[in-house]
Amino acid sequence: MNRIRSITIGTTMMLALCACARSATLAPVAAAQDATAVKVPPVEPQMKLLTERLELSADQQDKIKPILQELYDTTLKVMQDETMSHAERINGVHSARLAADKRMRVVLSDEQRNKLDQVESEPHPELHGDVK
Repeated sequence: MNRIRSITIGTTMMLALCACARSATLAPVAAAQDATAVKVPPVEPQMKLLTERLELSADQQDKIKPILQELYDTTLKVMQDETMSHAERINGVHSARLAADKRMRVVLSDEQRNKLDQVESEPHPELHGDVK
């Protein structure tokens, strides 16, 4: 089960990075250095999605929000680090996501963990600004 989860998360991350790479090639050079050019999902939409789908309590929200904020900050830093190769960026983001996932699961009930597995297996274009 952990292997399937890791493959799912890895695949999701690679798709997200492909979307980021595509948007970076279309954006002007100045905008590529801007945080908005890297399509890293902001914390609030992620919190909203998780709160609704996992039915998080206020206490759980208070515990998960800093985890998502740290993930956001780490992901943004890795994606903007031009000294890293593309593969290193993918690995860095993947590691950060796995660590955040592990920390979030401690806060969740068994039922919520199962729901999180489902959420993680689905695409979420709305988190990347792809909703029209």
